[in-house]
Amino acid sequence: MTDYYDRYDGAPADDAGQPDTEHGMTRRQLMRHAGWFGGAVVLTVASGEVISHIADSRDTNAGAAAGAVAAGSGALRFVQVSDSHIGFQGPANTDVAGSFTEAINQVNSLGFRPDFVMHSGDLTHLSTAGQFDQVKQMMTGMKTDRVFTVPGEHDSIGDAGRAYRRTFGMGTLGDGWYSFDTHGVHFIALVNTLSLEKLGHLGNAQIDFVRKDLAGLSSDTPVVVFSHIPLFAMYPKWGWSTDDALKVIALLRRFSSVTCLNGHVHQLFTKTEGNITFHSATTTAYPLPKPGRAPAPTPQVVPARQLKDALGIRSVGYRQGDRELAIKDQRLA
Repeated sequence: MTDYYDRYDGAPADDAGQPDTEHGMTRRQLMRHAGWFGGAVVLTVASGEVISHIADSRDTNAGAAAGAVAAGSGALRFVQVSDSHIGFQGPANTDVAGSFTEAINQVNSLGFRPDFVMHSGDLTHLSTAGQFDQVKQMMTGMKTDRVFTVPGEHDSIGDAGRAYRRTFGMGTLGDGWYSFDTHGVHFIALVNTLSLEKLGHLGNAQIDFVRKDLAGLSSDTPVVVFSHIPLFAMYPKWGWSTDDALKVIALLRRFSSVTCLNGHVHQLFTKTEGNITFHSATTTAYPLPKPGRAPAPTPQVVPARQLKDALGIRSVGYRQGDRELAIKDQRLA
């Protein structure tokens, strides 16, 4: 951890007795699960159960975890970036385009060419045509075979996502959802940022799509689900959950390995429930407060020299037939 995260995330010494948070964890447990920058979260699939732990010097370390997969023939390697908020103006980050450019440069310097890059939403800050054009042009600089996206709520301001879909929705279904397969893994990209009241929402049409999409898959197929808002109850008080996600979770229960990757919360968080592991990604724009640590989830101003410590990218490796899927979160260099 960096100095920033040591100070910013550290639970108070007298916090052990705090009542449980809304996600069923004590605040200290929450802090322990959050802010895993710089370490690899290694997911081991054993006996149909996904087991996660932080790699340390005794394990295959962060570089080795991803590198071993990267070196393997036929390995899947992809990158997740999130919450670039192109167009944001404020003291929390006076140059979000510059930060996103640095994130792209970091993707291009990983030492391998990702099979694809997923942007998990809030590509823009205000959904303007100029912002969509700018972020799309910027992502053409990523050295990867394919770029995928899911929309955030900032990508559908005032038009129910129509401008987003005109820019990024080619080949998608409904309000922009889709699925694809590569390297033996089935990927589903969901849209839970439309029809917002307080929480994310999927809707019956999209849930029916997931039901039909999964119907033909064998239960040992690894499944990865992308969404912007978490599919688990990370902090419903701030809208960090999806009100009808349990219907999709129920459909995913029969699979031996399911990984859900989201954005929206601008911070790292991992939670495992049975066969499903949820990973929230950080941002390339600005940090948000930890759940319950501020009156509202508003952009946080940190000293300029510490901003990059709060921003980053995520790389994921998976080798078909292996029992491990490696996730590595990296600070913005």
